[in-house]
Amino acid sequence: MTTTILYTLIVYKLLLLAVGFWAQRRTSDTADYFLGGRQLGPVVASISYGASSASAWTLLGMSGMAYSYGLVAFWMAGGAVAGAIFAWFWIAPRLLQRSHAGGQLTLTEFITENTTSTQAQRIKVLASGMILFCFVLYISSQFQGAGNTFASTFDMDASESIILGGTIILIYTLLGGFWAVSVTDTLQGILMLIAAVLLPLSAWHAADGWQGISAALHAAGEPALLSYSGTAAGLTAVGVVVGGLAVGLGTFGQPHLVSRFMALRDTKALNQARWMATAWFALVFFGMCFLGIAGRALLPSLDNPETLFFEITTSLFPSVFGAVMVAAVLSAIMSTADSMLLVAAACVAHDLGVEKFVKGRELLISRLAMLTVSVAAIALAIALPASIFSRVLFAWTAIGAAFGPLLIAKLLGWRLTGSGIFAGMLSGFVAAIVFNALPNAPGDIAERTIPFLLAGLVLWFSRSKTA
Repeated sequence: MTTTILYTLIVYKLLLLAVGFWAQRRTSDTADYFLGGRQLGPVVASISYGASSASAWTLLGMSGMAYSYGLVAFWMAGGAVAGAIFAWFWIAPRLLQRSHAGGQLTLTEFITENTTSTQAQRIKVLASGMILFCFVLYISSQFQGAGNTFASTFDMDASESIILGGTIILIYTLLGGFWAVSVTDTLQGILMLIAAVLLPLSAWHAADGWQGISAALHAAGEPALLSYSGTAAGLTAVGVVVGGLAVGLGTFGQPHLVSRFMALRDTKALNQARWMATAWFALVFFGMCFLGIAGRALLPSLDNPETLFFEITTSLFPSVFGAVMVAAVLSAIMSTADSMLLVAAACVAHDLGVEKFVKGRELLISRLAMLTVSVAAIALAIALPASIFSRVLFAWTAIGAAFGPLLIAKLLGWRLTGSGIFAGMLSGFVAAIVFNALPNAPGDIAERTIPFLLAGLVLWFSRSKTA
């Protein structure tokens, strides 16, 4: 089976690199490199958005969470789907219109609209610092997931696996920028969708459906896994439910996701893409929850729940399909890491204005910034490995709290001062760090809601003073 997987992955990687070379020919300036010339169609926009959002934490982490905690995981999946719906149906049309009219290339550039040059520079420095910090954490988790995949499949050294996975992602992103990222993410999103449908259905069938799963979990003395509140009751159960749903709040401020809205061709493309994106999110997120529940019945003694995806694949499928499933995991990893690398490059080259000092070499500066971030993420993944799920959720929450309330406020037309924008971003980000360090509340409700609400409150008072 290992040989088959190897050959499949070689073909797959060559295809991704070919896309990178193709996209390089369509990239002539920073508008092409960061937003694809604002010519994104509905299929590429919707599926690449989903693939960039649902990284290794979805295929590996979400299925692992459902394996460990049971039906409670469905609240988190529901929050992710609800967040995507709000983003596509409320944020996307407004941001599409405003960013096209204003000509902004990045989220940071959009939020500094109508501020003085001095205020804008302070905000851009803060925003870029937060994005780079969180994205290095986030990307390192993706590289770690790639390393785990190679290591478990080919018995490779973990460090070598991380370097190999990170290098492949870096090469095609360096070459083609936004076009390479969007097209490869679309291919990868389709592969992820296939895995998220076929694998849970097969596991569900192998476990004899709900009746068989229920019987197996009761026999194992774990009936709480079949409850939507787990072992919690009363207000604690409310905390579990709200905390799970609140994961969706982080969706609104993710720079690598909202860039798809800014890159859409027109409103017609948006109207088609929003339905495709919603369907993709629902199938992938809920599919992984079903896989985790069925997997608990089939394989009740896994040491690491985040390996469930591989274990089920090995148990239920022949080698060729197993190779496709491994490729799907790598797709989940790559589709998020490449988008984040692109945003990180935009932070350094465009938002911080480094490109202004080297006229005519803007793309080179962007690529050097991307290389630097990749090296930092690879080093972190090797030196300080951590749970993919926990590290990603922290970065997701912190960025979402810093930018989500601000983006919504700007799209609502609130009149915000530069100092108000700065304070709102900083308060959300710092609160996310503080609550992450504190002991967990039921469902992590405090960490996932308070930073977002606090940032919104700061912005509200800023608005009231300038209205």
